[in-house]
Amino acid sequence: MFTEKKLVLSRSLLIVCMAVATISTVSVKADFTFGSLTNLGPTVNSSAGAEDPEISADGLKLYFNSNRTGGYGKGDIWVTSRATIEDNWEIPTNLGLTVNSSSDDFAPDVSPDGLILHFASDRPGGYGNYDLWVTSRVTIDDDWGTPENLGPNVNSSSMDGCPAISDDGLELYFWSNRPGGSGSTDLWIATRVTIEDNWSTPMNLGPLVNSSAMDFCPYISADGLSLFFISGRSGGYGGFYGDIWITTRPTISDPWGTPVNLGPMVNSSASEGGPALSPDGTTFYFSSERSGGFGSFDIWQVSINPIIDFNGNGIVNIKDLLRLIQSWGQYDPVVDIVPPFGDGVVDVLDLELLMSYWEQPIDDPTLLAHWSLDEAEGTIAYDSAGVNDAIVVGGTEWQFSGGQINGALQLDGVDGYAVTDQVLNPADGPFSVFAWVNGGTPGQVILSQLNGANWLGLDPDLGCLMTELMPPAVGRFTPQPLKSESAITDGQWHRIGFVWDGSNRALYVDDTLVAEDTQNNLSSSLGGLNIGCGCNSATSTFWSGLIDDVRIYNRPVRP
Repeated sequence: MFTEKKLVLSRSLLIVCMAVATISTVSVKADFTFGSLTNLGPTVNSSAGAEDPEISADGLKLYFNSNRTGGYGKGDIWVTSRATIEDNWEIPTNLGLTVNSSSDDFAPDVSPDGLILHFASDRPGGYGNYDLWVTSRVTIDDDWGTPENLGPNVNSSSMDGCPAISDDGLELYFWSNRPGGSGSTDLWIATRVTIEDNWSTPMNLGPLVNSSAMDFCPYISADGLSLFFISGRSGGYGGFYGDIWITTRPTISDPWGTPVNLGPMVNSSASEGGPALSPDGTTFYFSSERSGGFGSFDIWQVSINPIIDFNGNGIVNIKDLLRLIQSWGQYDPVVDIVPPFGDGVVDVLDLELLMSYWEQPIDDPTLLAHWSLDEAEGTIAYDSAGVNDAIVVGGTEWQFSGGQINGALQLDGVDGYAVTDQVLNPADGPFSVFAWVNGGTPGQVILSQLNGANWLGLDPDLGCLMTELMPPAVGRFTPQPLKSESAITDGQWHRIGFVWDGSNRALYVDDTLVAEDTQNNLSSSLGGLNIGCGCNSATSTFWSGLIDDVRIYNRPVRP
């Protein structure tokens, strides 16, 4: 709830936002985190399994398929209900013999008005092994009608499954192993101009979305801008069927972007399946055969939380607001936070959510480690975000009130530094590191990884910020450090940072991008971290000056 002051400020800023000059942006994965993973429990799940969840537009009905007792075939479509979104799900009921059959019926997809149900089945009367079917009803209180096959223009003599219809009814996504694909199964799309028209001949989504592995079980978000699916492609976490991936697009007229894995909070070493999104975009449903369930596959849910602290300084303030204003009216997933996966444009909805957190400290689950360095005595620099407390050794002195943010650690440039265990492996994926520094001379290092690379340091000639985090050498390719032209040895405080988004290295000084390049990966390293000296502890690398507020994130932070 806004205070009056916040509301007045947000309204006034609308005028500023609309006047800001257009600034080009890069299409990147939206910044969000997942909450706690929850199994839907034994009322919905069973020892026979439950898969392919589909939530109704009002959030009060959950359709899925299962071969539990009480069905009519190899697999049936079931539905569970609840009175409100705060209530528990009730005992599921079978959709009955009109919809289900003695064959395998699965992958329900319900229209926003609840009157049209698409699904897949291998029942008689089709054109291939599995076909796409549709049934409808006059009102949500009526029974479903006799299912109809979508016909030979959509279905083929191959397997066709898991229909996913856009909310406007004009796009039909599904998987198929028909000829013309990239892998064993691919994602395809059929379109139509109006809902009264016939579906067009399906087209393959192409090699950017599809892979040489299995790609199947698509799900299209309500705004049509996010497409979830299952894939066994490389880069996943395991399981026979694969992981859940997402591809996004700025508008429904744009092509789909490069798919991104949803990460280890959702994916596991087991197989995942059947992704679905709640109507408000805040809850993600999916099926999984991971341990901790009640059957072979269970339905799970997890909340989706947008990241409000854009620049990673631990609080929502004017810098985050300016970052949002910079992208006003544009497609920029980093600040397109409403709903959590964005709606394709930075607008008043995003501004209102940002202002609701105004000047509040942010508990960011992507913050892996945070050494505030505010201690007054002792040999421990405590990690307030994790378990990586650092040991302070050598020529060091606590400056309890002499830091940029409260206290800081003074290092003598001879043998003083802090050391801790491994926080992350640079090769594992996107991450960012930021710190405040004051002092230093050319060649000295702020942060490094033991027996690995110097993450942040100064070049030996001019004292400009640089990083030696780089890809491994391959053949004749010799990777190079990333160097800036920004010297920071002027005796003033500077906030420095390195950001790796999975394909680009970037260096920041005082929240300004000072160097950037494109790389495919980073070298693997499993060593601990040094704060205030180089990776090999060479005498010339020990920092002489102050270091304050060191933060490491497992996401790309973009000041």
